[in-house]
Amino acid sequence: MLYSEKVMDHFANPRNVGEIADADGVGEVGNAKCGDIMKMYIKVENNIVTDVKFKTFGCGAAIATSSIATEMIKGKSIDEVLKLTNQAVVEALDGLPPAKLHCSVLAEQAIKSALADYYKRQGIDPTPIVGEIGECESCHI
Repeated sequence: MLYSEKVMDHFANPRNVGEIADADGVGEVGNAKCGDIMKMYIKVENNIVTDVKFKTFGCGAAIATSSIATEMIKGKSIDEVLKLTNQAVVEALDGLPPAKLHCSVLAEQAIKSALADYYKRQGIDPTPIVGEIGECESCHI
């Protein structure tokens, strides 16, 4: 399985790792059976994601997708963040092997889960934001 230089860089030197103690939104997705679990923390000010951190338990591709996804949303408006797709994450990493594409889906879902949590804390119904979170395709569970 070959990984791009960007995947290897974000795996070896992940950006924005950690927790935000007073986060405005926290999202956790993944599956313990599959082994990939992502937790995203966001700070929001004036509708802008001012800070984002992640903790990921998983393979190199899961860590790399978490890392680049945080870079892609930091400083962006909530509307822009909501448009982030797993395909954009894959493209930013110069591709992923087919067996690892589910990691990019988890990164997108973790961010949207954190946004849904942010909206819940604001007293806004998050239903339109977070669709059904699917199971890990590579594990067939």
